[in-house]
Amino acid sequence: MKKKFDIYLFIAVIVLIIVGLIMIYSASNVWAEYKFNDSFHYLKYQLLFFIIGLIVMILVSKIDYNLYYKKANIIIGICLLLLILVLIPGIGSIRNGSRSWFGIGSFGIQPSEAAKLGLIIFSAKYLEKNERIVKSFKGILPLLVVLGVFFLLIMLQPDLGTALVLTLAIIALLFVSGINMKFFYIAFVLGVLGIVILILIAPYRMDRITAFLNPWKDALGTGFQIIQSMYAIGPGGLLGNGFGNSIQKHFYLPEPQTDFIFSVIVEEFGFIGACLIIVLFGFVIYRSFKIALGEEKLFSKYLVFGIIFQIAFQTILNLSVVVGLIPVTGVTLPFLSYGGSSLLVSMVSIGIILNISRKNA
Repeated sequence: MKKKFDIYLFIAVIVLIIVGLIMIYSASNVWAEYKFNDSFHYLKYQLLFFIIGLIVMILVSKIDYNLYYKKANIIIGICLLLLILVLIPGIGSIRNGSRSWFGIGSFGIQPSEAAKLGLIIFSAKYLEKNERIVKSFKGILPLLVVLGVFFLLIMLQPDLGTALVLTLAIIALLFVSGINMKFFYIAFVLGVLGIVILILIAPYRMDRITAFLNPWKDALGTGFQIIQSMYAIGPGGLLGNGFGNSIQKHFYLPEPQTDFIFSVIVEEFGFIGACLIIVLFGFVIYRSFKIALGEEKLFSKYLVFGIIFQIAFQTILNLSVVVGLIPVTGVTLPFLSYGGSSLLVSMVSIGIILNISRKNA
């Protein structure tokens, strides 16, 4: 008899997405009415991707995950090609200052989202296939080269947030694989040097750091987003101002349905609403970790760990930016923020975990 997938993980993800749909409407309706003369504009597009994503997620949950092991090299090759193509003027389109999109009519496809999943699949296969040698730096060098190429291509868009999430997920995966701890000391030093270089070659990143340290220094420029986010979070109190009653969405907080949707959630539902969202994310991470730890095959174990590390780091980075703990990175909140590519890839990723969970059901 065919085993069922982890129904608790499935329900938690669906609840998060439904909350996201509701809050996308609440956060965007004023701006959407002004820009498109349709207050449901963003909700309709996100709902369409949710329906497609739900169908695909259920289908993926029924596909044997071993297929990804066999096709890992093809998957990583396609992702690499897409990351190159999107950088070519006339093929890739610029949105919000980044050449990160393939424009298809009014839709936009972001290949870096698929690249995150593709690299996790490739890394899981590499670590399983080279189990005996990956404990050393020499053994993981080919994987680091591939990571470096992906990092560079994503940075050329430029998209520091996605590149950072990708790198952190792979480093965490290497930690799980049991690599020598000396690697992480070296990685830390190289990471600090890399950040310094990235700041030097793009001064606007220093502006973001300055805005983080003192947003009021340029309140109408680099510090504007974080100040408006604080204005949303502060008045939320314990229970918030009520659904639809956000003040900051009235042309104060720029495009609140994307990176700063959590600010609107806190403004409308307060500390209690914020805690419920964090608990839901925590539950998704817990169930995924449980599935990973129950796996005997290294490929499936690494695959689940890689996927959930990616989701966890992206969530932590987004929430940290919104509450002012780190400089603005430009990453969305998984399952909740507006963005069809992000939602679709996230649901496919969960579909893979659900398929693996069938082995432990």
